[in-house]
Amino acid sequence: MEFLVHGAMEFGEPGVFVAFEEKTDELALNVASLGFDLEKLQAEKLIKLDHVQVERSEIEETGEYDLDGLFIRLGYAIDSIGAKRVVLDTIESLFSGLTNLAILRAELRRLFEWLKEKGVTTILTGEQGEGTLTRQGLEEYVSDCVIALDHRIVNKISTRLLRIVKYRGSVHGTNEYPFLIDAEGISILPVTSLTLWHEVSNARISSGIDSLDKMLGGEGFFKGGSVLVSGTAGTGKTNIAATFVDAACLRGERCLYFAFEESPQQIIRNMKSIGMNLREHVDAGLLRFQAARPTMHGLEMHLVAIHKEVLKFQPEVMVLDPITNLITVGSVSEVKSMLIRLIDFLQSRGVTVMFTALSLVENFSEQTVENVSSLVDAWLLVRDIEANGERNRGMYVMKSRGMKHSNQIREFVISDEGLELVDVYLGPEGVLTGSARQAQQLLEKTGAVLHDHAVSRKDREIERKKKVLESKIASLKEEFDSVQEELNKTYIEEQLKKEVIEKNRKEMAKNRGNKG
Repeated sequence: MEFLVHGAMEFGEPGVFVAFEEKTDELALNVASLGFDLEKLQAEKLIKLDHVQVERSEIEETGEYDLDGLFIRLGYAIDSIGAKRVVLDTIESLFSGLTNLAILRAELRRLFEWLKEKGVTTILTGEQGEGTLTRQGLEEYVSDCVIALDHRIVNKISTRLLRIVKYRGSVHGTNEYPFLIDAEGISILPVTSLTLWHEVSNARISSGIDSLDKMLGGEGFFKGGSVLVSGTAGTGKTNIAATFVDAACLRGERCLYFAFEESPQQIIRNMKSIGMNLREHVDAGLLRFQAARPTMHGLEMHLVAIHKEVLKFQPEVMVLDPITNLITVGSVSEVKSMLIRLIDFLQSRGVTVMFTALSLVENFSEQTVENVSSLVDAWLLVRDIEANGERNRGMYVMKSRGMKHSNQIREFVISDEGLELVDVYLGPEGVLTGSARQAQQLLEKTGAVLHDHAVSRKDREIERKKKVLESKIASLKEEFDSVQEELNKTYIEEQLKKEVIEKNRKEMAKNRGNKG
C-alpha cells in the first residue's frame, strides 16, 4: 500500500489495488492506522481499490481456464485513472485449489507480460510455501524482483526482516534488513548501507563538567564522536549523561535521550537533586526522551526505531542509557554488531553520542560486557574506591582518541550544585578520597598554620634580638665617640703644651743673648 500511496502523493503516479481477501472498506479502515486516507485518494482519482471475491466452494476445475476476466476488470481500473502502479494482494487466493501447474505457470507469465504491456509497475503479494518462497513455487521464477519478508521470533522477541532474493538487471544487497511498521508506515535500515567513509570534525564539545574538560585537553570531546561511560551501579553514570545533555541544551543544541531503565519523569525528578532542571529543556523543544524496555523489540527493531527518531528530530547530541540492558534481547556479538552500525550512522550525521554501560564486576576491568570499548572514541571509567569504612567515586579517562588527556584518577563528587572532579590525595598510605582526603587536607592546613605561627614567632624573636644588638651597638658607638673625643682633647692639649714649652725655650734663649 505504501508503494501506491507514496507513488500517488509524491510522484503523481496513480495506482490500482486489487484485493482478493479484504473488502475495500475493510482495507481503507486498516490502512488508516498507517496514516493513509484512501477515501480521499480515491476521490481524487489517485488510487482505485477493487475487491475480487474468489470462493473456493463455488469453483470446480473442468477443462482449461484463463485469466481474461481478470485482465478485463484490471484493464478497466487501470485505464479509468491512468494508473502507473498496480498491486495484486494476494495471488494465492486466485490460484488456490487449481492443480494444473502448466496452465497456472502459463497464465501467470501471461499476466506479467500483459501488465508490462500496460506500462505499469506491479507488486504481487504471496504466502510462503514449504521449502519454497511462495505457495505455488512459480511466482519467484517469472518475477523480475523477489522480496522475501520474514517475521522471526528469538527469545520471545519478534523482528520483521526483509531480503531481496533477486532483482534482474540491477545490483542489490543480499542481506536481511530489519524493518518497522508503525503509524508512519514502513521504515527499513539496510545493514550494509553504512561505511567508514564519513566526514570528521575538529570542533570540540563540552562534557558539561569543567574539571572533566580540563582532563580532556581543556575543551571536551570531539564533535560527532562517541563516548562510553562505564562503571558499577550507583557510580553516577546517568548523572554524567544528563549533565552532558544539559550543557548541550544550554548551548541551544537539540538532544535525544534514549532511556532503557528509567522513565523520563524519573530522570527529570532525580536530576533536580544535583541542581539540574531538564524539564525546561523538554518544554523548549530542545530535549526529547524516548523510553522503552529493551524487551519491547528485538535489537534490529531498536536500531530502526533509533534511526527513525534521529532522522525526525535531527539531534546534535544523543544518549543511550544504558546499553547493558540490550544484552537481554540479544547475544554479546549481536549487541556489538547493532552498536557498530548505530555508531557508524551517527558519525555519518555528525551526532555526538554518549553510551552508559553497567560494569558487573567490582574489580577494575579494561573491557565492558558489550565489548564496545574498542569502538568508541572516548571512554570514561567510574569506579568505587572503598576505604576507612566508606565508599567514594573515582573517575579517569581510559582513552580519548586524537587528543592529549590526563592519566590521573580524580575523585568524582556529586553534590547539590552538580558534578565535580577533585584531585585525590596521594601520600605514603596511597590514594585518599572522601573524608580521609578531607581529614588529610585539614591536617595539612593545620600544619601550615602552625608552621606560619612558628615562623612568625621566630621572626619576632629575631627582630627583638636585632633591636637589642642595635641598642648595644649604638651604646658602644656613643662610648667610642666619647673616648675618641677625650683622646683627641688630650692630644690637642699635649700638642699645645709642647708648642708653649718650645716657644718659652726660644724666648729664654733670646733673652740670654741680649744680656751677654
